[in-house]
Amino acid sequence: MNTPEYPQDSSTDELEVAALLEQLASGVDNAADQLMPLVYDRLHGLAQKMLRNESPGHTLQPTALVNEAYIRMLGQSQVNWQGKTHFFAIGARMMRRILVDHARRKLSQKRGGGLHRISLEDDLCISQRSDEDVLAIEDALSKLAELDPRQAQIVELRFYGGLTVEEVAEVLKVSKRTVESDWTMLRAWLRRELTSEHST
Repeated sequence: MNTPEYPQDSSTDELEVAALLEQLASGVDNAADQLMPLVYDRLHGLAQKMLRNESPGHTLQPTALVNEAYIRMLGQSQVNWQGKTHFFAIGARMMRRILVDHARRKLSQKRGGGLHRISLEDDLCISQRSDEDVLAIEDALSKLAELDPRQAQIVELRFYGGLTVEEVAEVLKVSKRTVESDWTMLRAWLRRELTSEHST
């Protein structure tokens, strides 16, 4: 069976997505089914981007990652959806958790093997090339969340979510300049943190 062809989400869908998110929060039965065609393409694009950074032969496929993330998102009864950008930010977070859980399961099965160095890209600052790298990034983010939760969210939204600086500012309700300043500092912090961890 072919994967359904969903239309690209665009700014014209903004009001419809917002209305459906309200219905979803209110428990309207078919809201999730109506929402999926409007958000599928961008969620699938996020999944492709995340999996492109994974090591070759990764067993998760973009469609499966989208489907599992969407199911988990529908189970978030406490979420106060704040529009399409917030929805995709939560989607990115769910995909991140799925990839981390997947990496943990694989490592617990094989136990051992050498660690691989993490390559830090200029645009997204990190390239995940192994299960060890995925967990190293997760550990760094957890450490950062203890130091500054907002800055950890910036990394999550930019790296995993692929959100623009403007979209991150919208989600976090801070200025674009604040996000730009934090992002510059955070890339340097992550580079130091991950390089030092893998050189020990």
